[in-house]
Amino acid sequence: MAKATTLTLMKSVIAENLVKTYDKGKVRALDGLSLDVNEGTVLGVLGPNGAGKTTTVRILSTLLVPDSGHATVAGIDVIKDPGKVREVIGLSGQYAAVDETLTGWDNLVMFGRLYHLSPQSAKKRAEELLEQFSLTDAAKRSIRTYSGGMRRRLDLAASLIVRPKILFLDEPTTGLDPRGRQEMWGVIQSLVKGGTTLLLTTQYLEEADSLADEIVVVDHGKVIARGTSDELKREVGGERLEVVSESKDLDQVAKIVASVTGANIKRDDDLRQVSAPVTSGSRALIDAARALDEAGIHPLDIGLKRPSLDDVFIALTGHVAEEKVEEVAPTRGRRKK
Repeated sequence: MAKATTLTLMKSVIAENLVKTYDKGKVRALDGLSLDVNEGTVLGVLGPNGAGKTTTVRILSTLLVPDSGHATVAGIDVIKDPGKVREVIGLSGQYAAVDETLTGWDNLVMFGRLYHLSPQSAKKRAEELLEQFSLTDAAKRSIRTYSGGMRRRLDLAASLIVRPKILFLDEPTTGLDPRGRQEMWGVIQSLVKGGTTLLLTTQYLEEADSLADEIVVVDHGKVIARGTSDELKREVGGERLEVVSESKDLDQVAKIVASVTGANIKRDDDLRQVSAPVTSGSRALIDAARALDEAGIHPLDIGLKRPSLDDVFIALTGHVAEEKVEEVAPTRGRRKK
């Protein structure tokens, strides 16, 4: 994954105070959203459906015009010169936008021609992309025979026809099974190694954790936090000592954990779990294990846990990232020239 190595970084994408409303202002999809993406890096935009992620991508890719605010992509104003923006970007939406009546080969050649490549260049680029995305064996098959993961890979391949400098991926693994998601992550990581700047929206916390150099957390049309995965996790707190035991031992386990950590404990009788924040890490774990053993308690599980992005999101928003809320948007568009 491309990492920033200098203090002065070029901004490939800048959005400032974007506002977008629907239904005569009754629905506020974006409420002063601002973000930027450093050249050659991945920015993960994390939030539930309805947070404003798709609306942001539509504005940055020139498919929507904001009510107010300003945005540039590769230094080009997305409102004043949308045609030039489209020349330097690729876009893959939430659902594979390919023609099911055509083969994979025909789809890519068609997109090449729509981007004004010559017939020969379009065919050559189709061959390159089919090989890159491990679709060569299925090139002459109808899209109807493709799995969900194959369709997503083909859709992503189509967004790369003209080798864009900047790529927008709007929830690229939506609807994929775990294996398909892992395959797509591998494809995305290879693109980033090649120097592509990427803005990735997702509601999968592990996806942002795995792929993004930096993460912005979006909720109700606003950016509510930004940082690396580790920085965001540190906002929630450090490590926690967790002990799972038999229900009959919970009272004593709670006393031991409180004594060892010197902190306020959190007890969950349903999970039969006691936890508390620690500063001494492995020392607290060893002391707790020894004290439990001396008390004749054999825990079902004991360990140190670092906060996850799930913990971060719940702490910041008060709800889980997978909460389903409809985001108002116009009829889906496709890459335009």
